[in-house]
Amino acid sequence: MNISIRPAKITDAETILHFINELAVYEKEPDAVLNTVAEIEDKLFGADARAHSVICESEGVAIGFAVYFFNYSTWLGKHGLYLEDLYVSQDKRGSGAGKGIMKYLAQLALEKGCGRFEWVVLDWNKPSIDFYESIGAKAQSEWIIYRLSGQALLDFAKDE
Repeated sequence: MNISIRPAKITDAETILHFINELAVYEKEPDAVLNTVAEIEDKLFGADARAHSVICESEGVAIGFAVYFFNYSTWLGKHGLYLEDLYVSQDKRGSGAGKGIMKYLAQLALEKGCGRFEWVVLDWNKPSIDFYESIGAKAQSEWIIYRLSGQALLDFAKDE
């Protein structure tokens, strides 16, 4: 299968939303997606875009995507590339598409002088865990992710 990876364009916003919805179904959260084409156009391609996307194609048809952004490591004194989402259509898994996307992003991280390339994976997602370990990635089990969102974020941010 001939795979190509390219930076996403604003005209890919609908395709990106399609993949986001497929990812939500895969991750057992089909009703959790609030995103819209207009939000994707603004947040990934607008003047103040802080996140980016790539599209994976085979024979000119989109079969996967990734969304990433750059963070900063105070200890390394370097930026890092953080992979927010990676998804390949179920019928195209095993084709090299996921590995192609990861390699593209690893090369981008090096090109941009990043000291790290990081992401998270759900603890039940054994196929993804096995894939990440097969490319040499190491789990960082000493870290626990915390999140403020929704009402908890609103409540905490309030001036009292």
